Amino acid sequence: MNPPAPNNWHDANQRSLMDALAVVRDALDRHVDRVRGTAPSEQKPEASPSSQPKQSAAKSTNTSSALSSLCGAFGLSSFERDVLLLCAGIELDSTFAARYAAAHGDARRVYPTFSLALAALPEAHWSAIVPAAPLRRWRLIEVGAGDSLTTSPLRIDERILHYLTGISYLDERLQGLIEPMAGDTKLPPSHEIVVGRITETWTRRTGSSALPIIQLCGEDDAAKRSIATAACGQLDVQLYGMKATDIPAATTEREALARLWEREAILSNGALLIDCAELETAENTRLVHAFIERLHGMTVVTGREPLRTGKRPLIHLEVGKPSAPEQQTIWRDLLGPLAVPLNGQLDSVVTHFHLGVREIHAAHAKLGAPADNGVVPALWDACRVQSRQRLDGLAQRIEPSASWDDLVLPEAQRQILREMASHVRQRATVYERWGFSAKGLRGLGISALFAGASGTGKTMAAEVLAGELRLDLYRIDLSSVVSKYIGETEKNLRRVFDAAELGGAILLFDEADALFGKRSEVKDSHDRYANIEVSYLLQRMEEYRGLAILTTNIKSALDTAFLRRIRFVVQFPFPDAAQRAEIWRRIFPSGTPTEGIEVAKLSRLNVAGGNIRNVAINAAFLAAAAREPVRMSHLLRAARTEYAKLEKPLTESETGGWA
Repeated sequence: MNPPAPNNWHDANQRSLMDALAVVRDALDRHVDRVRGTAPSEQKPEASPSSQPKQSAAKSTNTSSALSSLCGAFGLSSFERDVLLLCAGIELDSTFAARYAAAHGDARRVYPTFSLALAALPEAHWSAIVPAAPLRRWRLIEVGAGDSLTTSPLRIDERILHYLTGISYLDERLQGLIEPMAGDTKLPPSHEIVVGRITETWTRRTGSSALPIIQLCGEDDAAKRSIATAACGQLDVQLYGMKATDIPAATTEREALARLWEREAILSNGALLIDCAELETAENTRLVHAFIERLHGMTVVTGREPLRTGKRPLIHLEVGKPSAPEQQTIWRDLLGPLAVPLNGQLDSVVTHFHLGVREIHAAHAKLGAPADNGVVPALWDACRVQSRQRLDGLAQRIEPSASWDDLVLPEAQRQILREMASHVRQRATVYERWGFSAKGLRGLGISALFAGASGTGKTMAAEVLAGELRLDLYRIDLSSVVSKYIGETEKNLRRVFDAAELGGAILLFDEADALFGKRSEVKDSHDRYANIEVSYLLQRMEEYRGLAILTTNIKSALDTAFLRRIRFVVQFPFPDAAQRAEIWRRIFPSGTPTEGIEVAKLSRLNVAGGNIRNVAINAAFLAAAAREPVRMSHLLRAARTEYAKLEKPLTESETGGWA
């Protein structure tokens, strides 16, 4: 019901409802007179189990009234309509209770029954009370406890009662499971095309027993919801949403929910969106299939992977992020005058951050007033903050603190790291403007392998790159990603890469040799699936928009076939004496008080940079506790502790003359 003038319609609906109740009240009065023997003899046909309903509309009701709409929507016969009104009478007219009692000949029975309906109302038929008939199938009325079906109290459902009076709301039994949805953003042209396909599909199939289910696939959950909302808006339909994980596992509960929603969809002219983004198990997917098979109205399913149904037709539509030109248009509309001086610099932001419509709006809301260094840096940082939300729950974010000055490496390795940074910066030029991306996505990802003993600077190098490129750095522990269950490792990796795609973060996969061992001979299914897991990781790295780094302590343990698919390989050597001396010169912050530090002697400690850092920090704590500057004596004690941890002897040649 969408009346053009609500006040006038409500008045007219109230009059129509009262007129219809008056007809039933008169029929009830005539029956009471017959029971008392005060009415002239009338021929009242008896109902029989074989009686069939006669479909007709009440002459006393307005065709645009709530009652008329309900009768048409649920296919009620004139008798079923009058039974419904008989049940509504006690709620809307205080005189009905006495009439019920008089008709039953019992002052305590102030309620309607089916036997009373059969005796008092015209065109009665027994089939109106069967569970498959509209009154009970759609729970328009409820049958209370009693000695028999026909003498049990009948009661109108509260949602139906309010609907008849012109008050519409979401059934309270659905609240908390199903919520109304509203669109809040303007869609880009590519998404408007999907909206058009949905509306065309549903419009063309209107009147069918079951409309096709629309499944919107893709990673942009917000875009899929916006598209579904826009399509329903064009059809003047209210969209409601629910999570697939809320579908009951019990068959009876699931059937009741489906039936209740179907009724609500008819009453409110609604469509249902089922969000499958959080589906974790095959059992959850099975419940979704079982649930949507019971629905007949407008249904949208959103998820990452396509579903398959048995009976209902299902149409898959792919929803991607807005294209780069569309993202630029959205940004220019939001930035207004601030977009004028960007002079093409917006391209770098759009190329790196693959944000959806809502994410762009959220990033703009966080932008605030640009700092003195310009709009682009502030815009870049706002996009970084927005893009990290999903990834923060899947990996450990590392705040870069190291710079090129902190990194002690041979010049050859430093040059490779600079080339990596250059590839990340210039990928838009090479891939998009120069056309390499048109040849396919494979091999366009920037991947690297950092090989070297523990403490040789692999993580620090990743930090330096993140700081240089002003990107987020995330460390992924492969031991927590790899699963013994078939298919789970790929699922975990997919979550990480999909979340990282928004902002092109630098992904650091620690201890990759745990997964990237020599490809073993396939002897059983576990060997085969282990190789599949590695291949999947390399495939995603080759397609990833950002930089993915693998670290290993033992490069020789890696399969050469895998190494060929990695763009950069950086060997982090164990530092020699000169490099160790350089590390010692840079290890203490400028605010740390030192006295008598002899770098030449410290460089004799045959340990990597990570161990040097541990020794320096421990020595600083010893000096602070003694309220002294850091001296060689503190460093000697700290070195002994570090060597004990490494189960390595501290020789006189390393520490001679320290104290």
